[in-house]
Amino acid sequence: VRDCIQKTLTEWSSKIGQDQNQETLEVLECSVAQAVEKINPEERDELKVSAKLFIVGSNSSSITDAVDLACSALGVAQLDSVIIAPPPVEDGTNLSLEYLQPYWKELENLVQNKKIVAIGTSDLDKTLLEQLYLWAQVKPSSNQVNLASCCVMPPDLTAFAKECDIQLLTHNDPKELLCEASFQEVLQESIQNVKANKWIPLWLLRYSVIVKSRGIIKSKGYIIQAKRNAS
Repeated sequence: VRDCIQKTLTEWSSKIGQDQNQETLEVLECSVAQAVEKINPEERDELKVSAKLFIVGSNSSSITDAVDLACSALGVAQLDSVIIAPPPVEDGTNLSLEYLQPYWKELENLVQNKKIVAIGTSDLDKTLLEQLYLWAQVKPSSNQVNLASCCVMPPDLTAFAKECDIQLLTHNDPKELLCEASFQEVLQESIQNVKANKWIPLWLLRYSVIVKSRGIIKSKGYIIQAKRNAS
């Protein structure tokens, strides 16, 4: 992820040169057009577009921004599935249903507005997954389990998922895919005269486009949004 961000920022920065005043930018929007392949509408039915969203800050509205930007970048009207990684909680605080609810409501709104077909979770144990399932209007269709935390799926989680038709998937993503310090370091290395310590990443979305009939990945990439802290 770090390498992808650095390469994109470096190439983007070299193209804009000093045309933009870094001091006046509040949201950093940069892209390398040739690096993103838009989906041909004629091929859309043959492809599955899925994403995993990592929220860095504690703002549930970031979900809508992320999905809108992903759809725009890929040239599609909706994503087939979105999995949300648990947003960061303060030290000493356990992840709870109450904490997840505003994020899940945002996802439900996107399903109802036909921006997403199916929504899923990541790293929820049986208790929390059950609480979310019973509360939610749009039920989670999947739950990812980290391979680093368990070699074998917990039996209680497996039984509940089977009963409620929730697909259990595995992943090996680190708990923190991109920390604020790492992002600022990349920013400092890639763009001249930028006050990197004022920039904070808001979210990171990883997408993949899969050919349904063959099960191969046609394209994949990351989309990240960062904001300049005025203070």
